[in-house]
Amino acid sequence: MGSKRIAILGSRHVPLTHQQIIELMSYALVLAGNQVMTSGATGTNHAAIRGAMRADPNLLTVILPQSLERQPRESRDQLEQVIHLVENPDNDHLSLAEASSLCNQEIISRCQQLICFAFHDSHTLLSTCKVAEEQSKIVTLFYFD
Repeated sequence: MGSKRIAILGSRHVPLTHQQIIELMSYALVLAGNQVMTSGATGTNHAAIRGAMRADPNLLTVILPQSLERQPRESRDQLEQVIHLVENPDNDHLSLAEASSLCNQEIISRCQQLICFAFHDSHTLLSTCKVAEEQSKIVTLFYFD
């Protein structure tokens, strides 16, 4: 089938067990030769970054909604290790919700497949899934609740 560009996005509020599953999935996807894309938030994205970095840091791309300086301290330490890091300082004046929505659209435009971990009230993530489906991307949505 060949390698794919797979986006992994999801909620910041993720139980530890689920973070471990996401990390393992990301690790396995990269070991299989796929490129993984995500953003820089804690929770789901943080777990996806950990897994991909463990497997092959060259196959990971992290696209931030704003500049690196706008990211939480706990995320910045990890993000500074990422080889393919895309910052969006032009969005620093926007709210995090607005910047995240734009960032998710950029990630979707670059991927072939989206794996998303959300709650039923995760409006930004659910609208991102809808956009991905409208662009004929393969979308796999997991609900935490």
